[in-house]
Amino acid sequence: MSPSSETSMLETTGPVSFKNDVVPVLTKLGCNTGTCHAKAGGGQNGFQLSLFGFEPDEDYDHLVWEARGRRVSPAAPDQSLLLLKASGHMAHGGGVRMAVDSEHYQVLRSWISQGAPRDPPDAPELVSIEAHPASGVLERNSETQLTAIARYSDQTQRDVTSLAIYETNDPALIECSPAGLVHAEDIPGKASVMVRFQGKMAVYSAAIPRAQATSEFPPSDHFIDRLVFRNLETLGIPASPICDDDTFLRRVTLDIAGRLPTLSQRQAFHANSSDDRRAEFIDELLESPGYADTFANKWTSLLKNRRDEVSDIKSNFAFHAWIRDSLLANRPYDEIVRELLAATGTVDANPAVAWYKRVKEPNQQIEDVAQLFLGVRVQCAQCHHHPFERWSQDDYYALSAFFTQIGRKPSDVYGEDLIFHDRGIAQAKNIKSGQLIRPLALGDSVGQIPPDEDPRLRLADWMADADNPFFAKALVNRYWKHFVGRGLVEPEDDIRDTNPPTNPELLEALEQHFVDSGFDLKSLVRAITTSKTYQLSSLPTSDNLADRQNYSWHYPQRLQAEVMLDAINDVTATRTDFANLPLGTRAIALPDNSYNKSSEFLRTFGRPEATSVCECERVQSASLAQSLHFLNANEIRSKIGDPNGRAASFVKAHNAEPPTPAEDQVRELYRIAFSREVKNEELATAVTYLTNAKIDADGKPISDGNTYRENMEDLIWAIINSKEFLFNH
Repeated sequence: MSPSSETSMLETTGPVSFKNDVVPVLTKLGCNTGTCHAKAGGGQNGFQLSLFGFEPDEDYDHLVWEARGRRVSPAAPDQSLLLLKASGHMAHGGGVRMAVDSEHYQVLRSWISQGAPRDPPDAPELVSIEAHPASGVLERNSETQLTAIARYSDQTQRDVTSLAIYETNDPALIECSPAGLVHAEDIPGKASVMVRFQGKMAVYSAAIPRAQATSEFPPSDHFIDRLVFRNLETLGIPASPICDDDTFLRRVTLDIAGRLPTLSQRQAFHANSSDDRRAEFIDELLESPGYADTFANKWTSLLKNRRDEVSDIKSNFAFHAWIRDSLLANRPYDEIVRELLAATGTVDANPAVAWYKRVKEPNQQIEDVAQLFLGVRVQCAQCHHHPFERWSQDDYYALSAFFTQIGRKPSDVYGEDLIFHDRGIAQAKNIKSGQLIRPLALGDSVGQIPPDEDPRLRLADWMADADNPFFAKALVNRYWKHFVGRGLVEPEDDIRDTNPPTNPELLEALEQHFVDSGFDLKSLVRAITTSKTYQLSSLPTSDNLADRQNYSWHYPQRLQAEVMLDAINDVTATRTDFANLPLGTRAIALPDNSYNKSSEFLRTFGRPEATSVCECERVQSASLAQSLHFLNANEIRSKIGDPNGRAASFVKAHNAEPPTPAEDQVRELYRIAFSREVKNEELATAVTYLTNAKIDADGKPISDGNTYRENMEDLIWAIINSKEFLFNH
């Protein structure tokens, strides 16, 4: 059955624009998404449209001229396949997308009845879209209606609320209907709605406060605390109290040095009566080799320092050492990045060139650089306009042009290239338009680059400029997540207007602090860890339990695979040996991914293989394999039962004359594993277990001399399986 004849009288007055009227309807109906007819997803049944309508001229040809023109029928508009399928009057894999009496149907029908015209060359262009209101405070379980206003190049504006697409960044806090009606849920916090219309975006930001006001915050004059606590006060969310010294000691040592604090460190810390002893301990950690090991481990993985061939070992070791030495010497971050991007020569003379061994093509280079150092994901723009950002294909190839003049030739070292600047005009070819694009830094001009100048130096200059909107922001957001468990922007490498930070003022302040410090990484770490925000307890209160984004309490993080393995070695007084490395090398100091192959523990607990610049490659979630590994893996059993390990030494001391009391050994275990004193009830339970004799089938004690050893091994096993041990809290 075709649509009723009454429909023909409901035509839109005036000419209908394909680009400004028809394409928005197709987008709203979902016709040009990846799961339907979007070319990026392969289309359906031979019908393809550009993703979200970013290429209207191509869409016109596909819709009007393909399939012998059967998709639209100006002579009989209601018989057009476009209308029959979308309205459910013909079989359609996508189902019914619109009703015959809907506004969307009328727009499409009117355009077809007008002859399905192509837009004239001077048709108005969409300039921007605005969301009204742009922000606001929403009471819990309340609603507000958004209005989307589109502005065009002919100075006209139009209400496109019914055609815009709405997506919330946190459905647990707010939801938004297809018509733009925002509903606040029962959880306090901040959330946003992205309003998208034909390649332009706007953002509505909402604050959902608790009903009760609060001023329960630790006293502090730290700039981080002022901004965090002000935000919490606006939301009516109280902060948890400051953590105790033992918790702080363990937390900050794991975060900065990637290991448990030693007994001597703990003793010295508690012996220090200074009011600034926490800040002093942070400075001590920043000067330790552990700091360089921890962050070299982080950066070399993100920079893909992986071993694909045996010949990679030299470049991998050299690159890791270069990163580690740079961090230990606290070289400014912009200098490190500049040396990496503009690296020339051989790995012997300049280890930074090793990056170009793993990342060889200009497209791969700019995608990694943009995501890692700018927090911008440009991969989508290689084929089409970025769906959630302003980046076009021209922006993509203009960025890749910075890397098109990199030359390579074999060096004297097998498997290693000499990297150099190949004289010439830097430009990249847009594979779609065929146009040659000169270097532009995400739309910013860097001036004309002469053939003799390495364009990568211009890119590095632009990145390190104090006014750069991406470089410092991406780094501070990444480090903030490392220390507090959640980025101000999530994911940490997806910074864009349509993914706003939960605390914009704090992100801006951290960014400014980092720039003003001369891109001093240690200064940034010091600023974060000396704040009361970082030092809050990990125990939420009944009033801030639901908060997961405003830092009202410290969010616990599971230990990374390398840190966990080192911690187990510390508790069991054993070591893990790695090939081609000095005995006693800690897992946190491993130079590349190759050691994952020989360590079932590192593989099971998610050490990354350095194939991606995304932190998400590191698996932090628990799994059945991990539980089974702790239950029965030979590696765990052998460490606990090592004849030279802690359990064996404790048994020997306990059986010596005079014997070491079980109470003292339990206290020492808790200090090593948890960096705290054992509680009385824990001590009583542990000692009772250690000193209890085994019972045979008849209920009689078994005295075989092994009871204390086996019980001690059980106790150590129980400790390393506890959540308190496996998490940094």
